[in-house]
Amino acid sequence: MAEEKVMFDRPHALLPIVTNYCPGCTHGIVNRLVAEVIDELGIEGRCVGVAPVGCSVMAYKFFGCDMAEAAHGRAPAVATGLKRTHPENIVFSYQGDGDLASIGMAETVHAASRGEKITVIFINNAIYGMTGGQMAPTSLPNQITQTSPYGRDVITAGYPIRVCEMLSTLDGVAYLERVCVDSPRNVRKAKAAIKKAFTYQSESRGYTLVEVVSTCPTNWGMTPQKAFEWMRENMLPYYPLGVYKDVVAEGFENAAEAALKRAEACPMVNVQKEA
Repeated sequence: MAEEKVMFDRPHALLPIVTNYCPGCTHGIVNRLVAEVIDELGIEGRCVGVAPVGCSVMAYKFFGCDMAEAAHGRAPAVATGLKRTHPENIVFSYQGDGDLASIGMAETVHAASRGEKITVIFINNAIYGMTGGQMAPTSLPNQITQTSPYGRDVITAGYPIRVCEMLSTLDGVAYLERVCVDSPRNVRKAKAAIKKAFTYQSESRGYTLVEVVSTCPTNWGMTPQKAFEWMRENMLPYYPLGVYKDVVAEGFENAAEAALKRAEACPMVNVQKEA
């Protein structure tokens, strides 16, 4: 009798624990992709993750690598401290849009501006999930939420924040890509982006972030299938998928080298400091 070969198994870095995510939520897919990348790069023993406040607040239970819990929005600051203390480690934060783009916006922008050599996995589902479905910084114009029952009014609430587009203007950033996980093809693309972000960090190229456009069937009040349809029809036109910055593809070794090139006409920037 022929020996059976396992073709698909749980990643070692993903612990055999039932998660707290709602049925149809894409957090579980992204958790698995992160764990697969950790396995493939062989970094579980020197990888440290930072869990946020939000739907993935209990991520410290799900990953086999070391994990730290951060106060709401402070994951980039915690990740910065971990990376600077142990630069040989691979450090990532896993954050939702409320955590990253609302209370944590200053932490996000300044960590990216400083070029902190960390990786951020950013889940954008256009709503506050864990706390009941309030309007988030990424909620779309006219989107109905618990705190915008008549739809987001951009006159009073402002416009949604496009995180990749905003961070792409900062010199400390080495790599930004926006992906989604609504099909096998896009799942493979998302995994490749996460792997590139971790690899760039291991090569000390600068700050890296992968944004995953996601769904929230529970708070959107939809079935998982309808949620994917709504995401494709509404979110993807507003948050187009693709690479928003890649300094290596632009021909540079790292974000710092790219920044010097952009500022080469400024004498102050090009002053050589003595060792």
